[in-house]
Amino acid sequence: MRDMGEGGLRIVVVDDHTVMRAGVIALLAAEDSIEIVGEAGDGRAALELVERYDPDVALVDLRMPVLDGVATTTEIVARYPRTRVLILTTYDTDTEIERGVEAGAIGYLLKDTTREQLVGAIHAAARGETVLAPRVAEKLVARMRRPVQDPLTDRETDVLNAVADGLTNAEIGRRLVIAEATVKTHLLRLFAKLDVNDRTRAVVVAMERGILERP
Repeated sequence: MRDMGEGGLRIVVVDDHTVMRAGVIALLAAEDSIEIVGEAGDGRAALELVERYDPDVALVDLRMPVLDGVATTTEIVARYPRTRVLILTTYDTDTEIERGVEAGAIGYLLKDTTREQLVGAIHAAARGETVLAPRVAEKLVARMRRPVQDPLTDRETDVLNAVADGLTNAEIGRRLVIAEATVKTHLLRLFAKLDVNDRTRAVVVAMERGILERP
C-alpha cells in the first residue's frame, strides 16, 4: 500500500490468485493518481475492505471462493453505491459478460489490458463512465444484434444435458424413457434453435448462453 496523501483515486484489488493480484498492484504502483488501499482474495473479504476504506473503484475478478465476482459486485452496488465495480478477469464468454454487467459492474476488462488502458479505465469508472474491453464490447453488440431464438423446451434441455454427459442417442432414450427416433427429433429441433450443426457445438453454445451449467 502507498501513502498517497490527497487527490489519488482509492481502489481495492480483489483476486483469488496471489500472483495475479500482486501483478495488478505492481502494474499500478507507479501511478501517482491511484492509491491502492487494500487487497483481498475472496468476495467476502472484499466487502469488508469496501466498508472499511470506502474506495472509489473496486477491481474485481469473477471466479473466486467464498463469494464470487458477480455476487460481490451485486453486494457492493447495493450496499456501497459510491464504489464503482470494474470487473478484471480472463473470462470473456457471453454468459460471464452478461452476468457481470447485469450485477451492476460499470466496466468489464480482460487481464491482457495494458497498464495505460487499466489506468484510464479506473479513472473513467470513477467518473461513472462505462468501460468495456474492445472484445467484450464486440460480443455485447453481436449479442444484441442476434435474432431472438425460441427457448429450448424442458425435454430438449434434458436431451442436451444427456448429450453433455456423453450419452449416445440410444442411451439418452433409455434415460428419458423415450424412443431413439424421438431423441433424434429433439436434437434436430434444438440444433435449429441454437443455430448449430453438431452435438459438440450445441453443448458449447448452450453453455455460452447459460442454458447449460456444467461443473
